[in-house]
Amino acid sequence: MSASRERGHPVDEVLPAGPMLAVGLQHVLVMYAGAIAVPLIIGGALKLPKDQIAFLINADLFACGIATLIQCLGVWKFGIRLPVVMGVTFAAVGPMAAMATSGVGMTGIFGAVIGAGVFTVLVAPWFGKMVRYFPPIVTGTIIAVIGITLLRVGVTWAGGGAGNKNFGAPEYLGIAAVVLAIILLLNKFARGFVANIAVLIGLAVGFGVAITAGMVNFAGVAESDWFAIVYPFRFGTPTFDFSAVVSLCIVMIVVMVESTGMFLALGEICEQKIGPAKLGRGLATDGLGTIIGGVFNTFPYTSFSQNVGLVGMTGVRSRFVVAMAGAILIAFGLFPKMGAVVASIPQPVLGGAGLCMFGMVAATGIKILARVDYGPRHNLLIVAVSIALGMIPLVAPTFFDQLPKWLGPITHSGITLAAISAVLLNAFFNGPRGGETIVAELVDVAKEGSLE
Repeated sequence: MSASRERGHPVDEVLPAGPMLAVGLQHVLVMYAGAIAVPLIIGGALKLPKDQIAFLINADLFACGIATLIQCLGVWKFGIRLPVVMGVTFAAVGPMAAMATSGVGMTGIFGAVIGAGVFTVLVAPWFGKMVRYFPPIVTGTIIAVIGITLLRVGVTWAGGGAGNKNFGAPEYLGIAAVVLAIILLLNKFARGFVANIAVLIGLAVGFGVAITAGMVNFAGVAESDWFAIVYPFRFGTPTFDFSAVVSLCIVMIVVMVESTGMFLALGEICEQKIGPAKLGRGLATDGLGTIIGGVFNTFPYTSFSQNVGLVGMTGVRSRFVVAMAGAILIAFGLFPKMGAVVASIPQPVLGGAGLCMFGMVAATGIKILARVDYGPRHNLLIVAVSIALGMIPLVAPTFFDQLPKWLGPITHSGITLAAISAVLLNAFFNGPRGGETIVAELVDVAKEGSLE
């Protein structure tokens, strides 16, 4: 706390080593399943052998950690310097899987990833200045939709995981309920550090119960290497296919929209104003992380929304805690056996924690929406229509399947649909920052572009 007082803000607080390690590990456990899912999917689509898929996972965790450190600590004009965990975006899975089946190959995929990362770094300054179009009515709507969208993930985990033939089995629901109950009880009765690691304790107890119940499969742990070197361009020199690069550039535009909402949510929780320069640095780091991903044989990176709820629930806002999480991710990438143990945590255990954390994100959006003046009836209409559009991919995943496939990254992301709707409807209904000047202001933004 003395460090916090010296630095003047909880975001810059440096915790003692033990608590910092515990809370950092908590962040890693929350995002780990999502972090390793994309390399598993793409490796399977490319029909890679098991050892190469294992390398993709190691490379992913390694690059994850590097990008997280840059985002939290800041390097030159990169890094939002908030407690942000970076991870591979699911938005790129569809286009990359299509590349895999169309013969582009691994080197073509990594070339497209690098090209999309360069594109993101270049446009981030201009995109960052779009923060002027995100007043509370827009940010609250987007953040609420982010939370609701994430809740689908939490509920799926709690039920046993997507595709599980015994989905919703009582033992799965029971494990999730135990984890949830422990988190709630610790938040009610515990104080200080114990309250801050309530999620970690809940996950540990749930994991122990799952082991006792015979629900944990440690397959692969013994076969995993103790140490593995992650090095650039293992699969060869990247090649650059124009259509592949363009498809991932479109994905990264979607990523920047989603990251903008996530950064604004985190700024609200951390009580820090997110201005154009700060937002631009955060978005540029999404691009830099994506370049790093392409170099180290992995995929496009984004700022993980899952961990925003954890920051809000624990109240630990230190960016150095998440930097510790980045260091742990690097260690997991270099020491695969450690990662294999974490990967054995059953999804219902994660689900119990996810219900709390993802609900916190939605609640933050509702809290922001409470500030909106609903005197003008159209403000309620902006929120209503934007949330409705954001729910379409959630409740009807095939709703847009008849549209051109290149629209997929947009139409299959409820967060992006809600963001586009809220920004445009707010511009249309709400005056000088509205429809009549939006084109002129977009031109001004383009002229002003700078990371500073």
